[in-house]
Amino acid sequence: MTIKPNALPWLLLSAVVIVLDQLSKFWALDALQPAGLAHPVIPGWLNWTLAFNTGAAFSFLADSAGWQRWFFVLLALVIGVVLVVWLARTPRRDWRTALPLSMVVGGAVGNVIDRLHAGKVTDFIHVHYYDAWSYPVFNLADCAISLGAVMLIVFGFFAGKSTPKA
Repeated sequence: MTIKPNALPWLLLSAVVIVLDQLSKFWALDALQPAGLAHPVIPGWLNWTLAFNTGAAFSFLADSAGWQRWFFVLLALVIGVVLVVWLARTPRRDWRTALPLSMVVGGAVGNVIDRLHAGKVTDFIHVHYYDAWSYPVFNLADCAISLGAVMLIVFGFFAGKSTPKA
């Protein structure tokens, strides 16, 4: 019985995501005080704006009594373990699965670190269109999670399809 190399080395990408996320949040906490003050990067489109989220995406459950902190930590850890097991069962050459999974794991761990350390997630990227439209403030971990999820879906559409031979 031969053991095929699995995709666990892709967790190095997760580590890179975690480090970049934490460094960016450290910078935001230092440079963007006070919270809520917009620092235009591309006027009318992109601001650095320090914000904190005790809930999940779009501040879901942010107004709860505090139990949500541990709920989201537990949820992220369970999902992270499931994704690491998935990576362990994925062939190393299957980058279309390994890349997005490792990004989601890195982003989830980055936000868990915030929840464990401060009880809230630090956000600072604010995309908007002047005063007409505004997306909730987010961070690099959120970007990695979202991009990884989209890649899993997109790559899933093309899984197992071969190009026709002439």
